[in-house]
Amino acid sequence: MTTTLKRTPLYDLHVAAGARLVEFGGWEMPVQYKGLVAEHKAVRSQVGMFDVSHMGKFAIAGEGVLEALNKLVPSNLGRLKVGQALYTVLLNEQAGIIDDVIFYRHEFDGDLENWSVIVNASTTDKDKAWLQEHLGDRLIDNSASQILIAVQGKTAITTIQDLVTADLLKLPRLRFGHTHTDILGTPSFIARTGYTGEDGCEIMTDIETGKALWQKLLDLGVVPCGLGCRDTLRLEAGMHLYGQDMNDTITPLEADLQWIVHLKEKGDFIGREVLEEQKKNGVTRKLIGLELEGRNIARHDYPIRYEGETVGLVTSGTMSPTLGKAIAFGYVPPELAKMEQILQVQIRDKEFPAKVVKRNFL
Repeated sequence: MTTTLKRTPLYDLHVAAGARLVEFGGWEMPVQYKGLVAEHKAVRSQVGMFDVSHMGKFAIAGEGVLEALNKLVPSNLGRLKVGQALYTVLLNEQAGIIDDVIFYRHEFDGDLENWSVIVNASTTDKDKAWLQEHLGDRLIDNSASQILIAVQGKTAITTIQDLVTADLLKLPRLRFGHTHTDILGTPSFIARTGYTGEDGCEIMTDIETGKALWQKLLDLGVVPCGLGCRDTLRLEAGMHLYGQDMNDTITPLEADLQWIVHLKEKGDFIGREVLEEQKKNGVTRKLIGLELEGRNIARHDYPIRYEGETVGLVTSGTMSPTLGKAIAFGYVPPELAKMEQILQVQIRDKEFPAKVVKRNFL
């Protein structure tokens, strides 16, 4: 019995560009075009683009939206002004991470609040059900009707400036063009956000405009990039991957996301009691960055060892194209998480030294 994989509206353009396609979270997605390292270096040095249309795209509109959303996350969404975005996580009752998401606050429509949220592709159905449970018909699913393209790199902003009406150089990081932004003549959403550690924008628009935009960017020499370099780029920049570096059994404090937990600013929210207890008594595990010597790559689920004992597991690992070093994330007891701590990673039947370093490796 075979499962039919979903495809984004840009699928035919990926095939035409020679993409190698793989299964990812139920989708058939490009893992690379010309090569992972070349695509990675294009983003770090100039500009590349990613089809991220498989991600979930929800609008939220109605009365009392801010109050309802603040019950679902550990961050204070009230901090946001119109046109601002915030990275945070949805929590379950045990303060486990249901998903990591970005919320965007739009202008009011009369008396009605307007928000949008982008969620991970593999968790879209789960997130939708959870949000609908708490928001009801105030949640609108735009996932199938919108294309989402991420243009990332040092020259990303100047490359796409002529295609949009907004002045992108005046758009700060974690801000978005929430009104009167046209892309190729079509009203669209553009946010100065991304998942690579570089400058750039994420553009959401209708399907036909999205196809035309992808082709226009190809014509301008923007390098199409696949999931392969998306993973190496985000890992170098210290960014989590849901399902590997965090899941619904891991809290944001364990995942080294304490900066998104705003206990002093908020009232009650789902998972608060667990986080208060962890804040008071400490966590039993913590996500760390690791740097290995030589060509020894620590892969997902490889054991992390200390003094002959397994003390944790690697969650993500790769050979960094930018640094020329093997890097990884993993969970260990907090007493072993201090900078410069030497641990070992078991690769097959041998142990190799790994030093604890900052998770943002760049």
